[in-house]
Amino acid sequence: MATDFGEAGLRRVIHALLVRAGSTPEEATQVSDHLVEANLKGHDSHGVGMIPHYIKNLLKGTMNPNTGVALVKDGGAVMMFDGQRGYGQRVGAEMMATLIERAKAQGAVVATLRNVHHLGRIGTYAEMAVEAGLVSMHFVNVTGHGPTVAPFGGAEARFATNPVSIGVPGTASKAPFVMDMATSMVAMGKVRVANNKGDTMAPGLLVDGAGAPSTDPGVMYPPEGDPRGAILPFGMHKGYCLMFASEILAGVLGGGGTIQPENQTQDSIINNMFSVVIDPAHFVDATWMESEMNALRDYAVSARPASESEPVLTPGDPERATKAERLANGIPVDATTWGEILAAGESVGFPASEAEALL
Repeated sequence: MATDFGEAGLRRVIHALLVRAGSTPEEATQVSDHLVEANLKGHDSHGVGMIPHYIKNLLKGTMNPNTGVALVKDGGAVMMFDGQRGYGQRVGAEMMATLIERAKAQGAVVATLRNVHHLGRIGTYAEMAVEAGLVSMHFVNVTGHGPTVAPFGGAEARFATNPVSIGVPGTASKAPFVMDMATSMVAMGKVRVANNKGDTMAPGLLVDGAGAPSTDPGVMYPPEGDPRGAILPFGMHKGYCLMFASEILAGVLGGGGTIQPENQTQDSIINNMFSVVIDPAHFVDATWMESEMNALRDYAVSARPASESEPVLTPGDPERATKAERLANGIPVDATTWGEILAAGESVGFPASEAEALL
């Protein structure tokens, strides 16, 4: 059963836990704000439930707190960064701040980021660009652990969920376009959330260790010695192609490597990201762009809905609606996940009683 937490109290708990785990207050703010914001927008898979994994990796030494982004190469319009296995929420934000400044100065910049611990919700970085009036595209791959997603036509995993995100600024009357999606049918974190809650998954998302269709999220967490299941790619061959492209753009061009077996040795969550940030003012007239964006959005949502109870939306609308609802009514966290968070806190000297007192 889930408990609904106020967002301010949840931020206090996660911030205090991260400080106790060794982060500076500033870094703890960056990470906790990012995680809680993911929960607020309905992406519980990338929210506070990731804390147990982060603390586990910190204690193993596969994630480095208080570590910022390092600039490896600056070619003007082309930049390369290394995350030094720091918290992805901090590293990713630092890189984006640099890319935003560069794109505004010269019109566009292409960048790679390698060797960073879990970046969190990738839509966050598209939102940073959008808030600065810029367009951005992000392709991510995952190394450091075994695969979780089957290739199209395959019955066992060979890839990770490899998210893709694109952001375009809004207008005076319309909200921004923010696309943020896994290239698998569902994010691995959503499988974790369902497993913790004891829920089943919708048909067509998973196969079990034998390659047979399954609705049990537990197939991704089999008993030791049993074969693991796999998530399927979205859109059959189309999602598979995007998934493969993310490996090449993020893993190969960035120099951080792909999910091939030699890079599955850390039992951690290491991301690489390929990003393009564009200032649209260097391409088209701002007034024309705003008019065209408004017309496009109006045309899209004018379609007759397939269900009377579900209007046609544009990318970013569900997150905005969920945030408004959760700010009013609280963020649901299931009992298993909350117990795992408290246990992670205990492992770094942050007692559960202290955590509960901050809510």
